[in-house]
Amino acid sequence: MTATQPRPTRIVSAAVRTRKHATALLLASSLLALAGCSDSDSDSDTDASPSTPSPTQTAGSSSPSPTADAEDAAVIAAYTSSWDAQTEAYKNASSTGTDLKKNTTFKALADIENDLSAMRKAGQITTGKPVIHPKVVKVTDAEIPTATVADCVDTTNWTLIDKASKKPVPLPTERLTKYVSTATLEKWGTKWMVTKLTAQEQTC
Repeated sequence: MTATQPRPTRIVSAAVRTRKHATALLLASSLLALAGCSDSDSDSDTDASPSTPSPTQTAGSSSPSPTADAEDAAVIAAYTSSWDAQTEAYKNASSTGTDLKKNTTFKALADIENDLSAMRKAGQITTGKPVIHPKVVKVTDAEIPTATVADCVDTTNWTLIDKASKKPVPLPTERLTKYVSTATLEKWGTKWMVTKLTAQEQTC
């Protein structure tokens, strides 16, 4: 295998794992997106496209309210914070010293840590940063509130490099540099946590 790609998380997987389809992967997630999307992640619970997301709606309300707007803002803030921490982690192929665990947990965190481990073994890190365009498509009020975010992740200026030589790692030419990604978040107390990141085999 030749390259890795973060997930939102997904530059790492494309390089360190053999995939049936080498398109854009999820860095929390997880640069997996730099290398390509994994078809194992195509089982997302939602296929909402960030280019045409459905109107944000809080369960039980017929129209957006100031409270709903504030909740959406909190969801986006948590999601963005998770991506910022992911970017920092992929830059060093390690989550040590980052804020990754502050807003990322469960499958999302496990996928990112797997990618970071693969990057360390391959001697790879990343430079630059991805550009994200997240939109809240659904917030569900329940005992544990959940939210779904649709995003268009642009990894054009997010580069996977060999740590020793500082040279870019060759990636599949058919990879998606801009791809649709979805995220699931849960509200724990007053805090939103990213629990799942899924890169889609779909350009945006």
